[in-house]
Amino acid sequence: MPHDVTGVPHLPEGFTERFRSEFVAVDGTTLHAVVGGDGPPLLLLPGWPQFWYGFRLVMPALADRFTVIAADPRGTGASDKPATGYDAATLASDAAALMTALGHERFAVVGYDVGMMIGYVLAADHPERVTSLAVAEAILPGVTPSPPLLMDPATNEHLWHFAFNRLAEVNERMVAGREEVYFGHQFASKAASPEAIPQEAVDVYVDVLRDPAALRASFEFYRSERSGPQVVERTRRARLAVPVLAIGGEHASAEEVERTMRAVADDVTGVVLPGAGHYVPEEAPDALLDALLEFLR
Repeated sequence: MPHDVTGVPHLPEGFTERFRSEFVAVDGTTLHAVVGGDGPPLLLLPGWPQFWYGFRLVMPALADRFTVIAADPRGTGASDKPATGYDAATLASDAAALMTALGHERFAVVGYDVGMMIGYVLAADHPERVTSLAVAEAILPGVTPSPPLLMDPATNEHLWHFAFNRLAEVNERMVAGREEVYFGHQFASKAASPEAIPQEAVDVYVDVLRDPAALRASFEFYRSERSGPQVVERTRRARLAVPVLAIGGEHASAEEVERTMRAVADDVTGVVLPGAGHYVPEEAPDALLDALLEFLR
């Protein structure tokens, strides 16, 4: 199926009347974003192994107050899937160029999972453009303490994919043709309950990842050896002055997101969403909306 706004199923009622797909050429790569609403621009950066579709439940309410731009970073969704460019600095540069092309000089950012890393680098590199930054359910490489190799079983269920995803080739060979097994396990084990993300949504994500280029790209986010040093270099350059909202799920990262962001930013508000696991935009859309609308007003 196509993975733009016209091609994915199970969207909220009236979604396609309010939102449209935009395709923008950025440094030789075509990026896709779903755009709609009216008001100050708000950039949404999704998490792994998802794409813009992960924000579908919160986008209509956000569009009542903001011009929402839900982006597909390179390698995800309906964006191009080139062989290179999956380091934090390139991904952040892509996001800045996308917003410029869409006519938005200053904007707020919500970054979830991998989008948290992209959002942090974007705010660090473009402090004159990012008006506020909300981040959720992720680490910052080089900042967040690394867990031990031999973890307790519950922690291992949540974090083992970091090492697996960084493998050079064998992971692609093992997952190809079994995408629903690997990625289905990710959604089942990292949500607050195995049924929290409906199978119909998991099927949409897996459908993207059956494309060999998309599967490779999903691992390239983790394989990049440049992202960690890029993040650390920016923490040494200056602390973020922009207001930051740090969001964790009660049954996932919890307060760790706030602790991470307090290490790199001066104005941090933390919130933990009760009952939620890792996939907060889908597991706790109402609580996430309450937190975002209070912070972004």
